[in-house]
Amino acid sequence: MATSPSPAMETHPDIIAMRTRHEMAERAASTPKAQAVEALALLTGVYLAASPWIAGFSTLSALAVNNLIVGIAYALLMSGGFGRAYERTHSMAWASCALGVWTIIAPWVIAGDVSTTRTIWNNVVVGAVACLLGLAAAAMAKQSAGSGGGRMTP
Repeated sequence: MATSPSPAMETHPDIIAMRTRHEMAERAASTPKAQAVEALALLTGVYLAASPWIAGFSTLSALAVNNLIVGIAYALLMSGGFGRAYERTHSMAWASCALGVWTIIAPWVIAGDVSTTRTIWNNVVVGAVACLLGLAAAAMAKQSAGSGGGRMTP
């Protein structure tokens, strides 16, 4: 019984598609603009987490805990090198936009008396910055995918 030689693993279509997606994500994360967005997003997340103590509203415990949790989540989400595949990069950017929108509306949604001028301004400005950085990350991921020949489907 003779067996035909099997092709090398490097030429398998799934391996080629995975490499292409990985290269697109690397291109998106390796530009100076992407690195600047990632650094600013990390700083935004760290500031959001520490903002109750910086802006002086740490006594409003519900909003302080919210900002701490959302800030840490945002920093971890956006400082992950924008993901290792286009799909994750794009999803992470949109999730960070959702966290930015939540930060904006949190002073009015969270139960208790948290709507002081200081808390509102802090959350609206930081939420807007977070949302804009998420949109910038999404645009860079999409731009990188467009220059790389489009999104590959398995």
